[in-house]
Amino acid sequence: MSKQKTERLLSLVVCLLSSRRYLTAGQIRAAVPGYPEAFDAFKRMFERDKEELRELGIPLETGTNAGADEEVGYRISPQDYELPEIVLEPDEAAVLGLAARVWRQAELAGAAAGGLLKLRAAGIDAEEASQPGIEPRLQTGGPAFGPLWEAVRDGRPVSFSYQAAGRSSPERRNLEPWGVVNRYGRWYVVGFDRDRGGERVFRLSRITGAVTFTGPAGTVTVPAGTDVQRSVQAWDADPPGVRTAVLRLRRGAAFGLRRHATSDRPDPGQDGWDLVEAPFSDVSWYADYIASFGSDAVAIEPVDLREAVIRRLKGALT
Repeated sequence: MSKQKTERLLSLVVCLLSSRRYLTAGQIRAAVPGYPEAFDAFKRMFERDKEELRELGIPLETGTNAGADEEVGYRISPQDYELPEIVLEPDEAAVLGLAARVWRQAELAGAAAGGLLKLRAAGIDAEEASQPGIEPRLQTGGPAFGPLWEAVRDGRPVSFSYQAAGRSSPERRNLEPWGVVNRYGRWYVVGFDRDRGGERVFRLSRITGAVTFTGPAGTVTVPAGTDVQRSVQAWDADPPGVRTAVLRLRRGAAFGLRRHATSDRPDPGQDGWDLVEAPFSDVSWYADYIASFGSDAVAIEPVDLREAVIRRLKGALT
């Protein structure tokens, strides 16, 4: 959705929410910026805007004002528009705060900041307590991540050049994207390959050049029962260079590191700690991830991973 259209729809919602009376099309045309001067062009655009608001779940009412023989008008009832009170438990608010911190320097930074602002405005404390100087980060898959994430969100087909393993030159791919997934520090997009007529998985680091949209929003439908995580796991079942990390994790903490663990058992030599084994392939990315858990995680093996984590922790303290 373009910036101009977003601003026009927002202005239209504000206008219809602010009025206690039904506003006619002419009144809306005069009050809402962004509509064309020509009446026929305005009518077509306004019809599209009404349909879009309804698709977004906004309760647009039609009717006439009592005591006056007027044409049909429009309004949005504040009682129907407003969401019920949102009540979050302290742990739920903490998770939202942590998610916003993870995305702070990534493609979703604006959305994350806006979400926290709305929570605070509602009186919900969404601050996340973490180790001083240590902040979790989620690195995105280069320039392809932004447009692919947007395409998945909006249901838009895309086209891009892809340098497949073993190929001498990139090939153009036309994809209906279903999801973007991270596995072992690498990003993948899963979707329906229009040229090959089936589901395909693409690694974002192998996408060359720009990702372009090839269709309008809402033209991609994700099949029922689709599990993009499982699709990537099946495609990358035995990725090259996968190694096993041995970690000491504080009991009841570091659940992100435990998620893909192949072994999780109490540490006999350290009360209140567990020994966890987990696969990884990228030392730099995994060291960043471990360091983000601060004093709740200690890398034991392999040596290069342990040293990489120590360097990052020392750097955070300087």
